[in-house]
Amino acid sequence: MRILPVLLAGALALAGCGKSEPAADSATTGEAAAEAPAAAIEPTAAMGEQVFKRCTACHTIDAGGRNGIGPNLHGVVGRAVASHEGFSYSGAMKAKGGIWDEAALDTYLEAPMKALPGTRMAFAGVIDSADRKALILYLKEQSK
Repeated sequence: MRILPVLLAGALALAGCGKSEPAADSATTGEAAAEAPAAAIEPTAAMGEQVFKRCTACHTIDAGGRNGIGPNLHGVVGRAVASHEGFSYSGAMKAKGGIWDEAALDTYLEAPMKALPGTRMAFAGVIDSADRKALILYLKEQSK
């Protein structure tokens, strides 16, 4: 039994005496690629079509389509604010004025109730800027 502690002490001593390997270069191990942020994916209209699915409970997009809880959004990009025929807009939306260009849509879609207090659009918004860009590209494509 006396030999076991001696062998254990010797093994630990030998393990501690070995030369340590230099740290591996992260460029050779691929760690740098794992730590680097992923390349941003450029938003597309096809991605925006997926984002638009969040909107379909209230809006339609088909040319000549009906209004829902919200107005039909076909042709919204470049259209005057609160101008879709047959839809009853809130006073806040009527007072907004202007044109639904990409910048106006981006601001509004980020947080509708914050961008336009008094709007009836009870939607928290599209927080992700890439999702908003994709959605606007989709809406723009539908405006042709």
